[in-house]
This record gives sequence, structure tokens and C-alpha cells, in this order.
Amino acid sequence: MSYTVESIDSVGVVGAGTMGSGIAQVAASSGYNVVMRDIEQELIEEGFSNINQNLQRFVEKDQLSETEKEQIIGRIDGTTDLEDLEDIDLVIEAAVEDLEIKQSIFTELSELTDDTTVLATNTSTLSITSIASATDSPERVVGIHFMNPVPIMDGVEIVVGEKTPDEVVNLAHQFAEDLDKQTWESDDKPGFITNRILMPWINEGIRAYDEGVGTKEDIDKGMRLGTNVPMGPLELADHIGLDICLHASQTLYEELGDRYKPAYLLKRKVEANELGKKTGKGFYTYE
Repeated sequence: MSYTVESIDSVGVVGAGTMGSGIAQVAASSGYNVVMRDIEQELIEEGFSNINQNLQRFVEKDQLSETEKEQIIGRIDGTTDLEDLEDIDLVIEAAVEDLEIKQSIFTELSELTDDTTVLATNTSTLSITSIASATDSPERVVGIHFMNPVPIMDGVEIVVGEKTPDEVVNLAHQFAEDLDKQTWESDDKPGFITNRILMPWINEGIRAYDEGVGTKEDIDKGMRLGTNVPMGPLELADHIGLDICLHASQTLYEELGDRYKPAYLLKRKVEANELGKKTGKGFYTYE
């Protein structure tokens, strides 16, 4: 079977949340016809609302015309039926970070689609090989890990499963680059490159704050000015979502041991439902 980016006309996205709607948006912006699927119509509508708001910001900055915005949205169809992805060329799963849920989705996708369809996952920490094991064709499965927020961030991490062939890996790189992204490649190790390094950094920033090394403002300012990163660890955790940071850290802790143990204050914040920007309060308060 030959897999080439030239053969991709249509893109399916499983999940219409922040990541899924962002992926649908950038694919449609690059001229692909997109089918965005979620389990409830309300979630589909929320996904379209996110896309509309994101594109409107580009219109207000004169980076996009109103006509172009409508054309992009017009390339996206929403559905609650996974069978609507049956004839799609590339499907990208962006569901919740739960291995059983992802495996269930991939089992269905494997049965629905034929051998010409590439099946990608946007997972940030879970094993590509484990996800692929739920299919009857693991050679079709690859990791295409977008960064959040997808329409703004330039990077995409391509993750190679145990049975992912070079031609599928190359297709993933070329597809992401066709969306005006830059790529790097990771082996299928826990956390891949990005989160393997990022999560301990965030956790250590949280521990430093909890232990009184500095105020949250000074910890973030010190890391911004001292290391030339755009956000400090506490700011970034709020933007990612503290629940997502905890889940990723817990996964890495289970796989790699004590050096990835989640900070106590991170767990406490999640238990208090102070999840960051999306709930209006995390380490900082948002209107």
C-alpha cells in the first residue's frame, strides 16, 4: 500500500473540543474538506463556535477576509456518526486522554475504513503502539501531536509507533507542513519529546511556588526573562489546563517513576476545580 500526502483530499477529526476544532480549522484553512465528529450535537456546535471565534480574530486583525472565513467554515461538516468518516483519507483522533477510549475509537475506525486511510492520534502522552494494537492494521497508525492552541502554535510532533512504516511517517510530516506547521519526530516513548521535558518543568515551578521559593509572579517572570520562554511554568499550566497537566504527569509518573511525580499543589488545585483559564481560576484569576 502506498501512502502519499497527494492522495489526501479529506480529513476526519474525532473530537470537537479545543484541540479537535483547532485541527479542523487549520485543515480547512489549508483547503482540505473536513468532517468533524463528536458524540453529541451540542459538542459539535461548541466546536463550530470555537472555530468561528478563532477565525473572527484573524478577520479583526485584517489577516483574513470575511469571505475567506466563510469559505473555511464551509469546508467543515459536523456529525455525531463515526460512519461518516468511512471514506475519509486521513482521520485524526483528538478525544480525551484515556487509553481505553482511544483504543475503542481506533477499533471502530479500523473496521470502518479501508487500508488506504491513515489513522492518526493527537495524544500527548499515550503510547501510539498501544493505541494501534486495537486495530487490525497498526501500520496505518501514527502520532500527529498538535500543540495548543492549534491555530497559533507552529509546531507538530510526529510520533512513530512500533509498526509505523516510513511512508506513513513521511506522510504525517508532509501533511503537517502543508498546514504551515513545522515538525519534529519522536520515538514512541512516554511523553514523547515535548511533554517528557515540559511536565517536570511545570511541576518544579509549582513545587517552587508551594515551597515559598518565590511568588508565582516572580517564578514566572524569572523563567520568562531568565530563559527566554514566552510563559513561565505557572502561567503555562493555567493555559494548558491543570487537569490536563495532572493527567499527563500521572501518566509519566506511572511509566517513568518518581522524577515525574505530580506536585502536591497541582493535585490540590484540580481537586478544587481550579483548572486554570478555562474555569476562570488556577494559579491566577481570569475574567
